Amino acid sequence: MTIAENRKAHFNYHIEERFEAGIVLEGWEVKAIREGQVQLTDGYVVIKEGELFLIGLRINALRSASTHVRPEADRIKKLLMHRAQIRRLIGKTEQKGYTLVPLNLHYKAGYVKVEVALAKGKAEHDKRNTVKEREWEREKGRLMRHKVSSGPKD
Repeated sequence: MTIAENRKAHFNYHIEERFEAGIVLEGWEVKAIREGQVQLTDGYVVIKEGELFLIGLRINALRSASTHVRPEADRIKKLLMHRAQIRRLIGKTEQKGYTLVPLNLHYKAGYVKVEVALAKGKAEHDKRNTVKEREWEREKGRLMRHKVSSGPKD
């Protein structure tokens, strides 16, 4: 079940490969995520000292969070993956133009997981083509609905 999506990722990047990673969260963060208080739109993944970290995942604290905890909404979260996968991603991201982008947050067997994509940035003309294709699909749908609703007149 999807919790949050990064819709900008498909618009700004060509998605090459997808990976699933665990995420290290505090208790109040899990409660807030279950209540839907999470945003992923500006998130990105960095590699430091052979480990993956998710930056830009915003989790807004609930008002009912415990008093002894000082919630930090934009805390950097560590991602959990197998060492071999991380090494492979490090090799890929060192190539020109590749980056790691979070696509979505979802539940798997009761745990919160993040889907990370190995992606290449789109050029400005590619983004314009994406917009044109989306508008054409919408217009095609309108034309088909209009054609079906008017129908043949006997």
